[in-house]
Amino acid sequence: MKLYKQITGLLILIISLTSCTNNSDFLVEKGRVGEITKNTTVKELSSIFSKDSLVVKLSEAKIGEDQNKYFHDDDEYLVYNKEGKHLLTIIPINQQDSLSTLKSIEIFNNQYITKKGISLYSPYKDIHAAYQLSITNTLLSAHIDIDELNATMTIDKKEIVINEFNRDKIKVDQIPDLARIKHFTIWFN
Repeated sequence: MKLYKQITGLLILIISLTSCTNNSDFLVEKGRVGEITKNTTVKELSSIFSKDSLVVKLSEAKIGEDQNKYFHDDDEYLVYNKEGKHLLTIIPINQQDSLSTLKSIEIFNNQYITKKGISLYSPYKDIHAAYQLSITNTLLSAHIDIDELNATMTIDKKEIVINEFNRDKIKVDQIPDLARIKHFTIWFN
């Protein structure tokens, strides 16, 4: 009986340690998304996502060419899991530079979650309860800024039930509790 209790205790310990390790692979914090930190370079992405599929879309701009800051494309590094689900889109600061650190990561999968339990699929009421928010109104959406995470979440104006072209200030309590997040981006600047 004593051996049974020891084996059971050991199994519980192993399972809890394994689950903690897996959770950190999807943890979202200020300056961190899973294993990616603000110091991660483009060159390191292939090793971080060695078990996933990394699709690289380089911008059309040529190195050394005078780039227009408003009209050039960004390099994109799209991460898909083995089942083909889009997990992340990563944008570097400098285009076509393997030593560049990252500008932003857009999250497309609800496995990525904050310490307060917020993910891409969290309803607005949970986000509002967990974080201090500020809202910026754009032509087609409301941008929710979360300073604690250095993150932006976007809600389509159709979810808020206001005219898409209305540019009046949107108040925090004007957004319905069950409004869904369209985009979830972590910024590294």
